[in-house]
Amino acid sequence: MTKRTPVIAGNWKMNTDIKSSRELALQILELTDEVTGVTKIVCPPFVTIAEVSELLHGSSIQVGAQNVNSNPDGAFTGEISASMLSGLVNTVIVGHSERRTYNGESSVLVAAKAKAASKAGITPIICTGESINIRDSGDAVSFVSHQLSESLESFTNWESLIVAYEPVWAIGSGQAATSEQAQEMALICRQVIRELSGNMADSVPVLYGGSVNSVNISEFIGQPDIDGALVGGSSLKAKEYSKLVHIAATY
Repeated sequence: MTKRTPVIAGNWKMNTDIKSSRELALQILELTDEVTGVTKIVCPPFVTIAEVSELLHGSSIQVGAQNVNSNPDGAFTGEISASMLSGLVNTVIVGHSERRTYNGESSVLVAAKAKAASKAGITPIICTGESINIRDSGDAVSFVSHQLSESLESFTNWESLIVAYEPVWAIGSGQAATSEQAQEMALICRQVIRELSGNMADSVPVLYGGSVNSVNISEFIGQPDIDGALVGGSSLKAKEYSKLVHIAATY
């Protein structure tokens, strides 16, 4: 089996201003910069990306964005293109359930965003996950398989891709999936990647997200198809994020 480098990606969401972003980034830098064997990513809000990117330049910590527009430029008020982010970030989150839910983003649009990011040299973190109603109905596997397949439509740069399985019912709820549930769905994600990419599936990191913390992360990252975590609240506390990084580095 291919050895994949663990990934801890922090999604700061709509939190922190310039001052607190700077403080958080510096704290994370101090606590995790020298940790090897794990890919560390922080995704601050758009308004603080430049500040955080400058602070972390030359360090081992990557900076990501939380969203990107699929168009290269034009009359799209308030939007940010991949070319604008190029040089500031290494990765970008696309298809997060909050954007699918609150902004009505379809998997077709997610696929376009992923391709735009990839074309600009930015690694997309493509999110997928089912609601509690779909989970309870027994349709989680088929739903995630279809959603991820659509979100990867026409994607070709498999060497630069991260997939995150985030069950909607676990995000911010304090109720994480079980390690067995997460592994089952991570394997489904990997099978979808294999069907679309051929022999690249074993090299693509698949993350789990949804109420991950330093207490439960080992349950997930110890699974054969889970390579790390996309974390929200835990990434807003430097010491907690550092604990996640240090634990991941042991795998």
